[in-house]
Amino acid sequence: MGNELDETTGPVNAEGRDVNVIEKQLKAEVGAGTKFLELAIWILGFPLAFLIGFIASFNVQVALLSMLAGVIPGLIFQLMKMNALAYLRKLQQRIQANASQIDNYLEQRVVILQNLAALLSKSIDLDKDVMKTVAAYRGGVNPTSDQVRNETSAAIEGAFSRINVAFEAYPDLQAQDNIAEAMRQNSYLQKEITAARTLYNDSVASWNQDIFAWPVKQIVAAKQGYTTRIPFTASQATKDAARGTFF
Repeated sequence: MGNELDETTGPVNAEGRDVNVIEKQLKAEVGAGTKFLELAIWILGFPLAFLIGFIASFNVQVALLSMLAGVIPGLIFQLMKMNALAYLRKLQQRIQANASQIDNYLEQRVVILQNLAALLSKSIDLDKDVMKTVAAYRGGVNPTSDQVRNETSAAIEGAFSRINVAFEAYPDLQAQDNIAEAMRQNSYLQKEITAARTLYNDSVASWNQDIFAWPVKQIVAAKQGYTTRIPFTASQATKDAARGTFF
């Protein structure tokens, strides 16, 4: 039998394939089977404890007393659910902390770009729309959702690309220490944003997997009404630019 996937003779897509992050949140849910399992853990523990007690002693009274131990499986399962809830809440806080770190870097970058735009405007006739775009985000980057955070980041990227075009068009500006330093700071912050996004996406991936970890975590997630989270995505403009010719 040959390989199911043969990279030398199998069909290929000459056009390649683009992938996209789906902007959809899936809700953690459990079915009737899972609910029956949880109920069975509590109920079946008692006859099982009775049976074990009777086999061990051949005494009905001892077996009846042994039924008290039938609550143990249910208590253990309840403890597991409490631990799962604590874990998911801790993970949720970690995701929030990671998102906050991205916001901090975005806000720092807005400040840098605003200062850079002001410096450039003194030397050249910088597009006024660039100043307006940067100033619009100067008040603080506090997105209310992953989608807004993505849109904010894309807008800042667009503003910087236009500043960079102006900067590259005037080589003499690169000799000015303040402008060169601002460009270096911007480059550094962009790297930090990329690293922070990766950390955030890793946490989101853990969350999206864990809320569907059956049975304990999924039961807890369903009871709490948790849904999957949407990771960071590149804007269409960024994707189009990445496909361009650079050299």
